Amino acid sequence: MIENAPSPVATQRTFRDYVGLFARGFVIGCTDIVPAVSGGTMALILGIYEELIASIKAVFNREAIKLALRFKIGQAMRLVPWQFLAAVAGGMLVAVFTMSFALEWTLHHYPSLLWGLFFGLVSGAVWIVRQKVARWGAGQLIGVAGGALFAFVLVGLVPAETPDTWWFWFLSGVIAICAMIMPGPAGSFVLVLLGKYEPLLAAVTNMQVDILLLVMAGAGIGILCFAQALHWLLKKAHDATVAVLIGLMIGALRKLWPWGRLAQATYVHYDAPTLASPWLVVWPALLMVLGLTLVVAIDYFASRNPSSKPEH
Repeated sequence: MIENAPSPVATQRTFRDYVGLFARGFVIGCTDIVPAVSGGTMALILGIYEELIASIKAVFNREAIKLALRFKIGQAMRLVPWQFLAAVAGGMLVAVFTMSFALEWTLHHYPSLLWGLFFGLVSGAVWIVRQKVARWGAGQLIGVAGGALFAFVLVGLVPAETPDTWWFWFLSGVIAICAMIMPGPAGSFVLVLLGKYEPLLAAVTNMQVDILLLVMAGAGIGILCFAQALHWLLKKAHDATVAVLIGLMIGALRKLWPWGRLAQATYVHYDAPTLASPWLVVWPALLMVLGLTLVVAIDYFASRNPSSKPEH
């Protein structure tokens, strides 16, 4: 439970631990590139989700902000888990700048293979994360069902025609960042539903600063408010909150089913003709098993290596 989790500021780690966090950030960044499941889902799989939420919340520590405004930067930094956040964020940035082309190429040519791998990863995460619920009851089961139904319906929606106004760009940033840090559908997929995914990519390419600033402002406000709320929920109603997060991951599996129309319709091209038809079934199935096995293996070795966990 999060009540027993160490404070992110008080955490002591070695250089090797930070390399591990950088690697986790890299994997989370790769996930964020793909409009399927959120980086929050991968953070949950990799075992750093609750600390990530607590660390984001700690950035907005009132005392730290007061010290920073008085130019007491050193004292302010000691109140913020900047090493943890820098390691994870650094890995994410490297992933975005180095893996975007490879992942986009795979999505356009062999999407069923990538969906199969992601389906296995998320399925394994559901199996592992269920252990974080200390006590299962009717409330937790309702939370799972509600989260699953919400995500299942969400990923099946058709992209909408939406306003091209300043306030909607701002709102899109708020909604996308909230989806990004929540397990379940990806923030980029939510942008697809809002009709703003391709326009935002065009804004990045054409350096439309006004649009980018509006989205960034919305994301900043969204992550500030949502991380605070999510941290509070994890602290006050841990089991119920985790149950809802599990449900969101289960519902998001609809988007990842590698042989379904929803996954196929996301991109114009669906599996290059060089991939023989029987293998369109076999390879995604094998990658499902690989993804599930990877998650179980990561959890197994993490539980056997206490040094990889933060200390007080």
